[in-house]
Amino acid sequence: MTKPSVLIAGESWTVHSIHQKGFDSFTTTEYAEGVGWLRDALEAAGWDVAYQPAHIAARDFPHTPDELARFDCVILSDIGANTLLLHPDTFVRSVPLPNRLETIRDYVANGGGLVMVGGYLTFQGIEAKGQYAGSPVEEALPVTLSRHDDRVETPNGIAPVASDPAHPVVTKITGAWPDLLGYNRVSPKPGATVVASVGEDPLIVCGTHGRGRSVAFTSDCGPHWAPPSFVEWDGYGALWAGIVDWAGCRR
Repeated sequence: MTKPSVLIAGESWTVHSIHQKGFDSFTTTEYAEGVGWLRDALEAAGWDVAYQPAHIAARDFPHTPDELARFDCVILSDIGANTLLLHPDTFVRSVPLPNRLETIRDYVANGGGLVMVGGYLTFQGIEAKGQYAGSPVEEALPVTLSRHDDRVETPNGIAPVASDPAHPVVTKITGAWPDLLGYNRVSPKPGATVVASVGEDPLIVCGTHGRGRSVAFTSDCGPHWAPPSFVEWDGYGALWAGIVDWAGCRR
């Protein structure tokens, strides 16, 4: 039996540091990925996971809904709209290519599953640089986005609560959820279901677009908003399996 497949795009970053020591300075560069916890959880739940770090997705993310349709679900996590909108061949060489934000929207309308995970460069993000508000991807999401920096930092911690504990996304989760350290503030669209909340704001929102399904998870799948107590929580795997199973129509 063929495993269901999911494409994760994003969850990578490069840090370029300047070390100043009196008169002299030097630089160092470090590359890191934060996908490990999410990828492990989905593979344990029976998903075949393809992963494209942000710099790879810029070139290799599928161009058409048909190409994307080989995946049952697509996850965008901490990857800005510009990375998908501006293919290097278009930005550097002025080559006309498909709008991959429209590709994602049409993929969902045709029956695909979409999950957007929160972070500094998804939804609107830090200084509104995520840039998904007003985009074709927002049309497919179950939430409406603001036009400004939508981060809510909660360094003292905020506890998620299941708003709809009977929803398939969360039925396998028991007990209290660990605190999160921040999230993106969004508004549910009419007809969408708020499955879990943080304070007065939604954490998990589920909805449909055309023949497909979409989920907004407004916090992170790893540090810093998801601290060690969250990614090591025994409900972490059940949570992500529930989200991606539902979006990908496995249940």
